[in-house]
Amino acid sequence: MSYLKNESLRILIFITLFLLIPLVNSVFASEFEIHVNKAANLLNVIQDNKIIKQYSVSIGRGGIGDKKKVGDKRTPVGTYYVTKLKDSDKFHYFFGLNYPNLKDGFFGYKRGLITIEQFNAIKRASSNKITPPQNTKLGGAIGIHGIGKQTKQKLLIHKNINWTEGCIAVENHEVMELKKFIKIGTLVKITE
Repeated sequence: MSYLKNESLRILIFITLFLLIPLVNSVFASEFEIHVNKAANLLNVIQDNKIIKQYSVSIGRGGIGDKKKVGDKRTPVGTYYVTKLKDSDKFHYFFGLNYPNLKDGFFGYKRGLITIEQFNAIKRASSNKITPPQNTKLGGAIGIHGIGKQTKQKLLIHKNINWTEGCIAVENHEVMELKKFIKIGTLVKITE
């Protein structure tokens, strides 16, 4: 009898969650997408499949290729979404992404960089659209940010070389302008 009660409770929970998924997705929906082209050093704000704004960016100084582990200084490649919005003393403002995402976790597990428990935690974070674990060998704290205290030298570096540890950087006034387009759940597509 208790088995039937437990099974009924599980079915009820599943149905409830199934009905809530469209509501959760609509809360996270955004009318804008962000597309980053690493090779061109460009960030495009997309609305209705059209570029409505374009910014020059600096990316990870680790060169071409997908981010594979902490310290490789590469900007990840893939589809992410914004999980965090915050002021930053170091970078003026920070839009945190859900790196490592499910793809990053899968390949990290296959390469033996993370445990099955860490992969499952990344999977849960992905399912719940929250920030995944940031302290694994895959790294974390990847996002879009400003350049911090702006000086002529910093602007010169920003305009001429890729200098980040794996993030996507724009000028401070641009990161503040991006606040009009980016919210929790905004899709960010990063291509090579």
